[in-house]
Amino acid sequence: MSASNVSLLRETSRQVVAGGSAGLIEICLMHPLDVVKTRFQVQRNVMDPQNYKSLGDSFRMIFRTEGLFGFYKGILPPILAETPKRAVKFSTFEQYKKLLGYVSLSPGLTFAIAGLGSGVTEAVVVNPFEVVKVGLQVNRNSFTEDPTLEFLRKFGIGFLSGTMGSVFNIPFDVAKSRIQGPQPVPGEIKYRNCFKTMATVYQEEGILALYKGLLPKVMRLGPGGAVMLLVYEYTYAWLQENW
Repeated sequence: MSASNVSLLRETSRQVVAGGSAGLIEICLMHPLDVVKTRFQVQRNVMDPQNYKSLGDSFRMIFRTEGLFGFYKGILPPILAETPKRAVKFSTFEQYKKLLGYVSLSPGLTFAIAGLGSGVTEAVVVNPFEVVKVGLQVNRNSFTEDPTLEFLRKFGIGFLSGTMGSVFNIPFDVAKSRIQGPQPVPGEIKYRNCFKTMATVYQEEGILALYKGLLPKVMRLGPGGAVMLLVYEYTYAWLQENW
């Protein structure tokens, strides 16, 4: 194997390890909020005394009735799915950015196209606000080398992209939870596909029902986006220096 191929393999490996680490840590830290979000989304009868009344109430009830591990139900599938997806997303972003460097494009356009390409490659997770993150990354030269400012910049970029993505796709998330969750009448399939489910929820429960679970979702994916970006950036930098 040539030296250039070895170098490319090592660089790609760093990106994959850093991206996978970012996804894994984000999931482990934020999964309890995902559990709470899903519980809110599958609630239909607002008068049911068993329903969660608030975010704090949901945490208390889950802990009291299911214990600490109740917050980590269903964590294995996202770990198995999201960790490699994040690895692919971050590594392909870096590869697209490198390839686009050979074309005479402006830095902003290069970052935007690379972000779009990595989102398409990832394919499963819809993140239309990736452009927000990569667009802000173009401005990295406007910051000083102060480590605190650099940390805050990365945290802010990740938080903003995660929050905006959450607000945009929460109706789709509600539809997913209704389709995957228990049907209202046992043996009868009421929620069949995404858009029909969204229409049914809107007609029967109103527009706000399509935004159930928004607060825990934002609380998870806002900081979660920041955690992923920070872990990726610092892990990748460490790997560059040590591997």
